[in-house]
Amino acid sequence: MTTTFRPPQPAELEQFLGRFVADLGAALAGANVVLGDRLGLYAAVAERQPATAEDVARATGTDERYVTEWLRGQAAGGYVEYDATTDTYSLSAAQAACLADPQSATYVPGAFQIATSLYRDLPQLVEAYRGGAGVGWHEHSDDLFAGTERFFRPGYAANLVASWIPALDGVEAKLLSGATVADVGCGHGASTLILAEAFPRSSFVGYDYHERSIERARAAAEAAGLTDRVRFEVAGADSFPGKGLDLVAMFDCLHDMGDPVGAARHVRDVLADDGTWLIVEPNAGDTVAENLNPVGRVFYSASSMICTPASRAQEVGACLGAQAGAAQIGDVVRAAGFGRYRTATSTPFNLVLEARP
Repeated sequence: MTTTFRPPQPAELEQFLGRFVADLGAALAGANVVLGDRLGLYAAVAERQPATAEDVARATGTDERYVTEWLRGQAAGGYVEYDATTDTYSLSAAQAACLADPQSATYVPGAFQIATSLYRDLPQLVEAYRGGAGVGWHEHSDDLFAGTERFFRPGYAANLVASWIPALDGVEAKLLSGATVADVGCGHGASTLILAEAFPRSSFVGYDYHERSIERARAAAEAAGLTDRVRFEVAGADSFPGKGLDLVAMFDCLHDMGDPVGAARHVRDVLADDGTWLIVEPNAGDTVAENLNPVGRVFYSASSMICTPASRAQEVGACLGAQAGAAQIGDVVRAAGFGRYRTATSTPFNLVLEARP
């Protein structure tokens, strides 16, 4: 069958091609951000600005001609500032916060590390789409795991102790006096360690089925000097040990699970009668139309290559997707027997949900 396409109107075509050029530039720029991050180019500009390409190359031990081309591309994309009168480069305060300061709440290179890792996974994702098979989290490259930790950690550091925990009913007081906590799906352990540092009287265990991530989390705990009150173990969300826990936390992982209801039932079983389940999920509305925006595009795009294939790779394969929304997560919570459920707070990127028995 031959498909006949309607010829586009010139204005319509121009508008779409404009979007395409912007997106292609962003796709190519992502790899350049990862390159600049790994070589310390952004930090070199920030520390020496206004800096010439020669200054940056000398400071980072890199080739000046390569750095020149990189800087020009960054300037064209608005990621660095260029002064044509002196042929020098600098970073604005916003650019530095997002690209050169790992302690900033808006530090973003990890996000590009995630994005570029997915290009390497395209062959297996193409086959998964054709046959309907899953692609497990563990089947991706290490850049996905490292990028995820680097991208999400600044947001957790800025919000978890300052606003998310206080938004929960009575949880902060328990943590201050001494609570037992399980952080499920902990990855490299960023969220677990942030909590352990803030609440020294409480004890924490981070669980993840991915052994390499647990190894990284253990090393991070050792480096932070927190092994007296935090440990990391390999375990699944539906089988991690515990009884009478004061708090179970899941950060940006429930939607990745094959059987979220089964995991929720297990959480209900291990919680104390007055315990709390903290669920942090990507911010989303409850309908597709509500999520057709730039943030929704990021999450849907990531979910189509990470979250949904990961769920499909597990038993049940519920495939909630990264834009499940509070209502759909609530269905999971109630199906597991929880009596109370609410949105405790939110950020532009996060829904902070509270479930209680």
